[in-house]
Amino acid sequence: MTGKPGYTTDQHPRILEGNDLKALAKYMKSDSCRNIFLMLGAGVSTSAGIPDFRSPGTGLYANLARLNLPFPEAVFEIGFFKKNPIPFYTLAKELYPGRFRPTPTHSFITLLHSHSLLHTCFTQNIDTLERRAGVPAHKIIEAHGSFATQRCIECKTPFDAEKIKKAVLSEEIEIPRCERRRCRGLVKPDIVFFGEGLPDQFHRSIRNLRDADLLIVLGTSLTVHPFASLVGLVPNDCPRVLINLDEVGHFNKPDDVLLLGKCDDVVRELCRELGWEEELDAAWEKTKDSLEAGEQEPERELEESTEDEVEKITKNLEQALKVSDKKDEEGPSSRSKANDLVEVGLVEGDRTSPTDLPTEGKL
Repeated sequence: MTGKPGYTTDQHPRILEGNDLKALAKYMKSDSCRNIFLMLGAGVSTSAGIPDFRSPGTGLYANLARLNLPFPEAVFEIGFFKKNPIPFYTLAKELYPGRFRPTPTHSFITLLHSHSLLHTCFTQNIDTLERRAGVPAHKIIEAHGSFATQRCIECKTPFDAEKIKKAVLSEEIEIPRCERRRCRGLVKPDIVFFGEGLPDQFHRSIRNLRDADLLIVLGTSLTVHPFASLVGLVPNDCPRVLINLDEVGHFNKPDDVLLLGKCDDVVRELCRELGWEEELDAAWEKTKDSLEAGEQEPERELEESTEDEVEKITKNLEQALKVSDKKDEEGPSSRSKANDLVEVGLVEGDRTSPTDLPTEGKL
């Protein structure tokens, strides 16, 4: 077995000269590192003010548990959506692209591309912040889909982006319907719901991991499969880096590097070592223009901002569920324009947890 050019070989060849940030930066600047793959989780976007879904006690699902839902994840369950799409679109209104600015970590991804190092960015996130930071779409694999495109769930006909945006962001949410006269099915963003399979593009792209010279995993708990399994699909001699608040997964190979801390902080240190810090600042400055008119960055501390966002989302969903339940009780004659388009809520027998569903779609 041989090592890559410029590095010594022995019975147990090493690619990196050490398991720290300095050694990582040196390798990234070498001719041996040309194809960098990324795996992104919610921790990359939390500094933008977007709440994560799964953190115990503070995540979105933990807060939705107190609402009148069959189970917290029902907002993203395809069967529940078909019967009552209002909770999802209430949530979508709060998380819609344009409300949040990409983070410095997202700008780091654009730098990898501009330095011709980025092969593929696999992301679990549905927020499209990679795109809004300037990462080309063909470099991004949105494993769980995103708000970038939308279509009818019945006939799969694409739906106009501006029309769904207008419907979702209107004062009283209008549930978008397919414009094909013989269909009129519900429309939703191409986000993978529980009960749906992952995009074909994700499966086709997995084989490319065998070309990886470096894998960087950022801000993910590595608990959601099949996404988490990508870590083990790079070549045996490919260095793997974990940038995360906590140690997760199994990063115990000779060239694995653990850089624990907030993604933005660690990425800045790495850019400083690479000599890219000024480029990082310039790239992130450009992302100010990605906010929609009227939106402003929160000036509060991150933890407070994110907690307030989760509380706001939960209250809005709670109100939407009350309105929906009230209209169901009053009968068809009093339902709003939006509710005319949906079936009445779940029956008791439909209270199935996503863990029991035969699906690979996870949020």
